[in-house]
Parts: sequence; C-alpha cells; structure tokens
Amino acid sequence: MENLDVTVLRTLQGWRAEGRRALLATVVRTWGSSPRPVGSVMALCETGAVVGSVSGGCIEDDLIYRYSRAHGAVQGSSAPAGITHEIPTGPPERVKYGVSADEAHRFGLPCGGTLELVLEFNPDTGALAELVQTLSAGHLVERRTELATGQVTLRTAATPAALSDEAGWLSNTFGPEYRMLLIGAGQLTEYLATMALFNGFAVTVCDPREEYRGAWSVAGVKIVTEMPDDVVRDFRVDRRSCVIALTHDPKLDDLALLEALETDAFYVGAIGSRRNNEARHARMIEHFDQTPESLARLRGPIGIYIGSKTPAEIAVSVMAEVLAVKNGVPLPRDMEVANAKNTLSAAEASAPVCFVAP
Repeated sequence: MENLDVTVLRTLQGWRAEGRRALLATVVRTWGSSPRPVGSVMALCETGAVVGSVSGGCIEDDLIYRYSRAHGAVQGSSAPAGITHEIPTGPPERVKYGVSADEAHRFGLPCGGTLELVLEFNPDTGALAELVQTLSAGHLVERRTELATGQVTLRTAATPAALSDEAGWLSNTFGPEYRMLLIGAGQLTEYLATMALFNGFAVTVCDPREEYRGAWSVAGVKIVTEMPDDVVRDFRVDRRSCVIALTHDPKLDDLALLEALETDAFYVGAIGSRRNNEARHARMIEHFDQTPESLARLRGPIGIYIGSKTPAEIAVSVMAEVLAVKNGVPLPRDMEVANAKNTLSAAEASAPVCFVAP
C-alpha cells in the first residue's frame, strides 16, 4: 500500500476523536481500467473534507454529495431521491461505480472501467488510535473488518499482503510509514518538509540552534533539539527512513551522516556544492577512517538537476530525487546535479568565443 494511506488513517482517527461522523472507503475490486488500484483508501468527514483517493475525483464528489453536509457544493450529482446527505450508522456497505458506459463516463472512469468500494461508517475511535500508534512505531499492520458488523481486529504482520475480500471479512495491510529526518531548520528545510508531508512522510527536524528553531512555521513536523548524531541513533532509522543534512555546518552534519550510513536508510544525503561535497568526503576519510567505498551511499550534491536557484526550487529537486530512490526508479547520470553541472561546464568551456569589433 502507498504510505499516503497512513496519512488517511491518521486524519480519519483525528476526525473521530473530535466526535465527528466519518467514513472509510476502500477499493476492493476493479474491472478493466481503473484510476486507483485495489486497496486504495480515502476518508470522508461529515463536513465534506476528504483525504486520500479512490478515483480521479468524480467518485469522491459523489460520496461527498451522498454522505456529507457539504453536498450543496457539489454540482451535477444525480444521487437517488431520499438520500439524507449524512453519514449513517450501521455495518459496512458495498457500492459499485461504472457498471454502465454512461456511469463510467459520468464518474470519469476509463473506457470499460468499473470499481467496487466498501464503505465503513464511523469506524471505532479506539481501534483507529491503536492502528495509527502501531504504524507510527514502524510496524506493518493487518486490519481485518467483519463486514456483517463492522468489527475491526488488528495484528502486526511480517510481510505486506494483497487486499483480501472473502468469507465476510475485508483484510488490508498498512504501513509502516516512511520517515524523513532533516538536520537544520532553515528556509530550505521548511520547503522540503512541506513537500515531504504532502507525500505522506512523517517528518522530524533536528536543530540544536535556538535561533533557527524560533522561526519554524511548518505544522505537523516534530522538532527536536539534541545534537544530530544522537538524534540519528535514537531515531531507529530503518529501510523506510531517509536522513538529509541541510545546515552546511560540519559540526552538525558530519557525525549525523556517518551515523546514518551505518543504518538501512534508503537515502542519506547532504546539501552543498560539488566543492563542499568533495571537502566533506576528504574530512571523513582523514578524520573518521572512512573510505570511498564506505561513503558510496552518501549522496551529494543532492537533488536532480533542474537548474534550481531558489530554496523552493532546490527543495523540489531534492524531493524528486528522494521519491525516485524510494520508488526504485534509476536516475540517468545526466540528471544528477554534479554530472549535469560538469557537463554544462565542459560545454561552456568548449564553446567558441565571438569577438565583436567596436
């Protein structure tokens, strides 16, 4: 499952903890082409707020129309007469979209596309809290729902499993969530943290410098103040974690990066120019008994080359590289910052120089 599902569950748990009605929709079956795969989830609050996705948007609009007080904001819906526009109580229900060609067109489904959802109404707050807590602790969780009653049971799982919908039970595996540890609380960190949150990462920012922490303005990020190398050790870095140093200060960055390289982190990198990156490697080899081989996983300069200049553009570049590595997408060498700049420098050096007579 996508890690964004953890965000869906956490948001749903927050709504229910506030006493709001809400539903959880799960894609359990598809025929033909479908915008979202089996197992995808979304949550809908009685206010009309939505998190997650089960389609390109039209099915979400129809669910908002049917089950929320915000139905008046959705235009063009043609729900059957008698709908109360509120989230009911009771056991889960099944609903199909795109059964006919007209419905497929109406809901924006691809040609021949049909999907089936299971809607769980007002999931139990305690079970949601336990699920979110277990996911936040870095565990994989199987969530089983008895469709006749809506009763939910949870158990930790050793490996991910495909969604199962049979014998009256719906079983879906979630988590654990991806995590990002950022060293330094500057402006670039704010942009990168914001993008990471939108992409479903749990974000922690470490900065022992009070003058940088005081201006922090991104909600939803955990701020810690200990020295970065201690934070990396306490972070329980795993294969779904990335560690990125953004301070340009060797006293803060170097030891934290060395600690991260001893873990299973899928991405370890540091901001800086090609010259700064070379100097960092030289320091680590000279003072910390590292070798080129032991530093091979250390990324820098980080990001893909998009000609970025501003902090926001650099954050886009870095986030794109993190997602590519997370998703197992190999990046062409000409997209790596160092190689791209070396190529440009060589091209500029070989370009003919034209002199214009006065």
